[in-house]
Amino acid sequence: MKKTIGVLAHVDAGKTTFCEQVLYHTKSIKNRGRVDDKNTFLDNHEIEKQRGITIFSEQGKFYYNGSSYNLIDTPGHIDFSPEMERSIRIMDYAVVVISAVEKVQVHTKTVFRLLQKHRVPIFLFINKIDRSGIDAEFLLSDIKSKLTEHTVDLSDKLNIEGSDITLSEELIEFIAESDEELIERYLNNDYDEKIWIYKLKEKIKKCEIYPILRGSALHDIGIHEFLETLDLLTYTEYKNDEDFIGKVYKVKYDENRNRITYVKAIRGKMKVKDEISYIVGDDIHTEKINSIRIYNSNKFESINEVEAGQIFGIEGLSKANPGAVLYKNFSSNFYEDDCELDMIPTLTSKVIFDKSLNVKEVLSIFQILQNEEPSLNIVWNENLKEIQVNIMGKIQLEVLKEILKSRFGLNIDFGKSEILYKETVKERTIGYGHFEPLGHYAEVHLCIEPGVRNSGIKFKSIAYTDNLTQGHQNLVKTHIFEKEHSGILCGYPVTDIEVTLINGRAHNKHTSGGDFRQATLRALRQGLEQVENEILEPFYKFKIEIGYEYIGRVISDIQKMNGEFDNPIINEDICIIEGRGPVATLMDYPLEIISFSKGSGSIVFIFDGYDVCHNKSEVISNKVYDKDSDIEYTSNSIFCSKGESYTIKGKDAKEFMHCL
Repeated sequence: MKKTIGVLAHVDAGKTTFCEQVLYHTKSIKNRGRVDDKNTFLDNHEIEKQRGITIFSEQGKFYYNGSSYNLIDTPGHIDFSPEMERSIRIMDYAVVVISAVEKVQVHTKTVFRLLQKHRVPIFLFINKIDRSGIDAEFLLSDIKSKLTEHTVDLSDKLNIEGSDITLSEELIEFIAESDEELIERYLNNDYDEKIWIYKLKEKIKKCEIYPILRGSALHDIGIHEFLETLDLLTYTEYKNDEDFIGKVYKVKYDENRNRITYVKAIRGKMKVKDEISYIVGDDIHTEKINSIRIYNSNKFESINEVEAGQIFGIEGLSKANPGAVLYKNFSSNFYEDDCELDMIPTLTSKVIFDKSLNVKEVLSIFQILQNEEPSLNIVWNENLKEIQVNIMGKIQLEVLKEILKSRFGLNIDFGKSEILYKETVKERTIGYGHFEPLGHYAEVHLCIEPGVRNSGIKFKSIAYTDNLTQGHQNLVKTHIFEKEHSGILCGYPVTDIEVTLINGRAHNKHTSGGDFRQATLRALRQGLEQVENEILEPFYKFKIEIGYEYIGRVISDIQKMNGEFDNPIINEDICIIEGRGPVATLMDYPLEIISFSKGSGSIVFIFDGYDVCHNKSEVISNKVYDKDSDIEYTSNSIFCSKGESYTIKGKDAKEFMHCL
């Protein structure tokens, strides 16, 4: 049986140490490394060793009781959470490590929510249980109140000694209570251990129950018991007798700049030299597999064939990015995958480099980094003549600088981090676009409506195929999604809109490539200009732990920063405040807390989506954006009469449309 187990946690919960113990107990490694000693098996990058944190998701292999396991250690720091989220998509089960000292942190809640979103069954491991003053009952209560009530603490309730398995009376009752068949058997003294265990496994698999175990990774307490329990209560059902389908979750370049695409096989088998198809945009790419690598940390072995349930790296795919689905036979059942990430950057920064360097060469290096980390969203701003990069936080910028220097010998710096704002519409509007220079023709009518917050851009068509062929309708959809579109207030990306293609027209003779792109972009822009638009800004959820004597100061600060908060929780002389506020006002607050609390206070952030900007007028004033001077976007339409083209301003375009 093949199982992929992900390990996730808030930073410093002991996640990497836990992974070391698991690999050691299963004889996958000979010696246990320590983060402090910079010699852990999965944190194998020099930057990770120096900083003492996990930056890249890495996999280790082990075998246990006849099953083959992939163990994935994921980043715990918020700045590298997109890498963590992408790894979630290939997990069969997840282990969330919770520190008994810090309890359930803000990032722990985010990790748990993401796992639930992707329907990944979860085991909870309470770490550092050997620390003095730990209140086990309070820990369980904290988990129930902040994560889920559907937990079962298996400590001392499930005993595994080889093939002998014993369930406590309390656990037997717990399992029976949630199943009519079992409760009847239980009342009739018809207990069958195998049936009870099967039901428990099934409920865990369906995310109806979340088991809890305890221990200390550092001192090797509870690790063996955890492994026995994990092995007993997990199962997978992969099929190899169907056409191959795989899911891309990561892209890396090796030391020779070979592009390695990391894949989880969902079903079927694949061999070297097989031709594999995948979709990029509306295009189907088919490429040959040159090699297959099975990784164990940064070491790998080349093999000829893989099958369902395995994760591996392959050479030969040039454009398959994280989220792509691979097919050996494209006509086989289509596999749907949710490619939307919850963890997205909230900041942007410009790249500063020596003017003697070739811009194209610098861009090519950054393109490699973007292939590895798509959330960077590298952009060449033609107006400003600068490279711009999206980031999660300042730690990520520091790591990027080190990577560029160590891997590519490139010394660069970054400008001041700025908030990554977005724009949307406040009401429904109709946009019209017409593109008809001599020898060309396309017309597009779009309905643009406000969408659900943080939903991105949605598209549908209600146009009649008698007026516009399905192929031309698909072109309009392609151009809506092919890139980010600039808003009219500050030129920030447009989001949270629902676009409906109402009507359009093509010409049998004159419509050619690119005409519908021009008409679509003009229609979108023209529609935006007809109604009031809104600036959106990113928000953080935060958790502040501070001495009781500072509570008044913190509450006052939150209010000044346009934040909101729940009622403070007082625990002896420590106060815990959870709330939400704009990234722009909160991003520098950690240093302020450390300063006035003399290092005793702390704050933890997690991205909480976009919402209406608290200082819209100030943002617009600072940006100084002239929508009419943006050379990439125009609301004007182009018409043709008597062999000559002429331009109609966007505000007057509706009166000249052919489809009205």
